[in-house]
Amino acid sequence: MPENVTVTVAVAFHSGYGHTARQARAVAAGAGSLPGAQAELCDVAVVDDQLWETLAAADAIVFGAPTYMGSQSAVFQAFAEASAPVWMEQGWAGKLAAGFTNSAGVSGDKLNVLVSLSLFAAQHGMNWVSLGLPPGGEYSTTGPPEDLNRLGGFLGAMAQSPSDLGPDDAPSGADLRTAEHLGRRVAETAIEQVAGRTALALAR
Repeated sequence: MPENVTVTVAVAFHSGYGHTARQARAVAAGAGSLPGAQAELCDVAVVDDQLWETLAAADAIVFGAPTYMGSQSAVFQAFAEASAPVWMEQGWAGKLAAGFTNSAGVSGDKLNVLVSLSLFAAQHGMNWVSLGLPPGGEYSTTGPPEDLNRLGGFLGAMAQSPSDLGPDDAPSGADLRTAEHLGRRVAETAIEQVAGRTALALAR
């Protein structure tokens, strides 16, 4: 890792029942595990000046929402729509972005939410960071359920929490480790990006 580079990764999420919050904490833990990186958890259910200031100061924003009825939660969508003034000024342009989601169903149409999150980031002029993992677990008959990316997502981190399990027991350890991987990947990319920009500025 480049020396003397510090970055902040904001994890902007909504969680209806606590499962997606566990996923968000895993993303933050992964991001904060790298030297020079710190993570900030931002619950977008509370849209206030502090939220906008934290997101404005971040080098990367990882968006997360539960998948409800095939789409992101209404609370997250309200936050997305409230970001219109930031969009008008392109306040997040050039920042890194990534996404994660959780649903009760194994599929649950989670991909639709990740696509929506990536389009949201694209409208803000952000640069999307994918999961960067091959499919594991369910991809083959011999794949163990402990594999990272057991659900076979690529655009972002997916997790599944059975409807009869509370947030103390779900998502699974594999899904949480997948979220940690995403957080580390975003932080690593942010460090490289900031180091590159610094080197470019010094070369001019």
